[in-house]
Amino acid sequence: MSRNLTADLAADLRMRIVDGVIQPGDKLPSENTLIGEFGVSRTVVRSALTRLQAEGLVETERGRGSFALTPPPSDTQPAPGSRPVASLEDRAKLLEFRIGVESEAAALAARNHSERQLHAARAALEEFTASGAHPAHAMKSDYEFHRAIAAATGNPFYSDCLASLGQTMIAMPRTRLITGGEHYVKEHFEQVVLEHESIYAAIAEGDGPSSSAAMRTHLANSRRRLRTPASGRRDES
Repeated sequence: MSRNLTADLAADLRMRIVDGVIQPGDKLPSENTLIGEFGVSRTVVRSALTRLQAEGLVETERGRGSFALTPPPSDTQPAPGSRPVASLEDRAKLLEFRIGVESEAAALAARNHSERQLHAARAALEEFTASGAHPAHAMKSDYEFHRAIAAATGNPFYSDCLASLGQTMIAMPRTRLITGGEHYVKEHFEQVVLEHESIYAAIAEGDGPSSSAAMRTHLANSRRRLRTPASGRRDES
């Protein structure tokens, strides 16, 4: 019986997240609120949240509550050869893939970019820098920055690759999504901005090796941040 209650609660919360009723970065109702709303036990609530964490829809921050992440697209048929990004491990493997693809893309962008493409990358970087207080906007402009670099390679296969991955590829750690003013969160966002600026500067200078190294460093850092809770402890999956 409790398994059915868990599934029902998880389904309700999942629908709220996918439909946008609960936006990326928003805090989910508290355990006590869910207990009262659904008439279930605390064990059921925690089991449902654990299920949503495994699906990559929710991150739980000890002492602060649970927060929504960007849901993977589910209303379209996946492209041949594509696979869902439904867990933390999937996101880590996606970052491994991106390190190889986007490091080379940055090097090509340094060599092949047009002024218009460079302007597009700069515009996305500026939008990202200004969006620190708006997690959903930050993820969109982050994605647009990486797409602009792919476009600047002059090779449409890079653009097609990032388009097929979609904005879900940016749905990374809780430190990007959870707002609240803690120093760590601000520090994390500022670090990502600096990494983006390093990538852009190297591309603008036409320095292929430095562009590739900057992109590799950024994505390797993203992989590390993915598994690091905001407290600095590595105690969550």
